Amino acid sequence: MSVRPTSILLFLAAAAPAIYGQPKIEFNRDIRPILAENCFACHGPDPGARKADMRLDTEAGFFTQREDAPPVVIKGKPEESELYQRLITGDADDIMPPPKSHKKLSPEQIALIRTWISENAPWQAHWSLRSPVRPGVPTPKKADWSRNAVDRFLLAKLEEKGLTPAPDADPHVLVRRLALDLTGLPPDPEITSGFIATPTEENYLKLIDTLLTSPRYGEHRARYWLDAARYGDTHGLHFDNYREMYPYRDWVVKSFNQNLPYDKFTIWQLAGDLLPEPSLDQLIATGFQRCNITTNEGGTIAEENLAIYAADRVQTFGWVYLGLTTNCAQCHDHKFDPFTTQDYYAMAAFFRNTTQGALDGNASDGRGPVIKVPFNEDREKRESLDKEIAEAQS
Repeated sequence: MSVRPTSILLFLAAAAPAIYGQPKIEFNRDIRPILAENCFACHGPDPGARKADMRLDTEAGFFTQREDAPPVVIKGKPEESELYQRLITGDADDIMPPPKSHKKLSPEQIALIRTWISENAPWQAHWSLRSPVRPGVPTPKKADWSRNAVDRFLLAKLEEKGLTPAPDADPHVLVRRLALDLTGLPPDPEITSGFIATPTEENYLKLIDTLLTSPRYGEHRARYWLDAARYGDTHGLHFDNYREMYPYRDWVVKSFNQNLPYDKFTIWQLAGDLLPEPSLDQLIATGFQRCNITTNEGGTIAEENLAIYAADRVQTFGWVYLGLTTNCAQCHDHKFDPFTTQDYYAMAAFFRNTTQGALDGNASDGRGPVIKVPFNEDREKRESLDKEIAEAQS
């Protein structure tokens, strides 16, 4: 008995949601990776490499009526959609991807695309440009095992994979995991002894609160942020001399320990000096913009150094805040993400509005501008003295 390829594809299309354990296809999760791997080179954002004036990386490219042809995708109608027909045709001249590209979609991938079109082809922008949406909490079969909503997500996935939860870990193991997760350090017996002696839910929550109030919590969380912010205590090039950046590091640690809201954490780092009557902490926070590598090497071109500093800031901002590799657009429109060369240089122009010089002088202050930051234990006294001086002068 022979089975036509079309029949196989229809079966796979119907089975695709079950295969992937999801109620429906999601463009970013299921479709975009297939297109990026197999189609974007010829039908993506690069106008120099684009074929047939066809784009598969934008919503308009999929669904806009073309001058001499219908849209590439007709929602709900895969049999009338050129995208799907080009994947299943037997014509060697029309099939996509073309054989000479040495790329080929699997039957499962083709089935996913067909199902996506059948479900009216819901489009999604790049994940970092979409507002977060709280998902519905699943209802696993053994819901009584769950202690909170997160447990239900975990249990639903375990059940989907045919797995069952492991037994509760020993209290000693739990406190070690918890301490390492929250502070990055092994557990302190004086802190954890209460839970180990009486491993109740109430004592576990008390232990969490205790670890969260530890200064070590902020230090542990801050090291991840400081890696992303490319923090360093040296200039990073040439003689790699020491530079005084540690007040910014200390501010990040303090921000985590004080649970500073993320919007303030962001605004202060990007524009703390532009706030009305900025506080010392708000000025220190702008150190995020000054963590870039600098140089004092003779023979370097000053203008080139400034361009490199700006590129560093655009790249870091893109990675940290946009979830985009903006640095790719320094030379060309991004091949995969919605970011153009014009976007890149517009942002670079913004970040070049800085007082940082082209050469750091191998000096600890990088040749300014600088602010004087008293030790934490002297801050209150310093502020009171500044107030007294101002009153005396007036």
